[in-house]
Amino acid sequence: MPVIKFILYSFCFFCIAIEFNSCSPESATPFTVSVTDYYPQQVGKVIIYRLDSTSLTSFGEAFSITSYHIKDSVSDTFNDNTGRLSYIVNRYITDTLESQAWQYMLTYYVTPTENTVEVMDDNNLRFLKLASPVQNDFSWQGNTYIDTRSATSPYQYMDGWNYTYQNINNPYNTIKGSIDSTITILQRDETSPEGPFDPQFYQQRNYSSEVYAKGIGLIYKEFLHWTWQTTPPPAKYADDSYGITLNLISVR
Repeated sequence: MPVIKFILYSFCFFCIAIEFNSCSPESATPFTVSVTDYYPQQVGKVIIYRLDSTSLTSFGEAFSITSYHIKDSVSDTFNDNTGRLSYIVNRYITDTLESQAWQYMLTYYVTPTENTVEVMDDNNLRFLKLASPVQNDFSWQGNTYIDTRSATSPYQYMDGWNYTYQNINNPYNTIKGSIDSTITILQRDETSPEGPFDPQFYQQRNYSSEVYAKGIGLIYKEFLHWTWQTTPPPAKYADDSYGITLNLISVR
């Protein structure tokens, strides 16, 4: 009889322990990260990148790469037409030795919200750069506010891009050095039609990815879009073919 009581007592204690643990704050509240942690903005913030610009050579038969340094400076804030706080970011450019004065290049706008970070570029294209929840394999339509469907739209190649989180909280190597707590967003990796490049046939290549670091923002970007046209002859890359790479140098 004492043995039976001991077994019953042990079983009840085990059940109570499980119930208590299942209701504890640590297990009831999942760990979450705000998207703004990976795109923090404040007036006066400055980030410098190396920019490798891929552009067409004469006659559109090949590409060349030219390198620069660019500086993104958060200059001010404003409320957009829906009342949301937004940040004004001015971009400046110089040579890789920074021997020349910084020249104004463009302005873009960053609007952080509770669940997203939106960026309006200098062509008035609105991108959903980050979205909640920040977890591996979560995806969203990052180009949903861009006209990619009109017959006259120059951005048809951006249609249907699924931005997808990868490598959550992994380190990433930049010019500045190894950066902890980063996330990679694969935006597009498409070759159409698939297969190796053959100059006898039409082909389009679209690749876009970005890496963000917690407490910093964008630390790496790679973008490439080209279309090889065979008609009318001579065969060449379409005029809107180009690419860029951004690599973090410093932040302050």
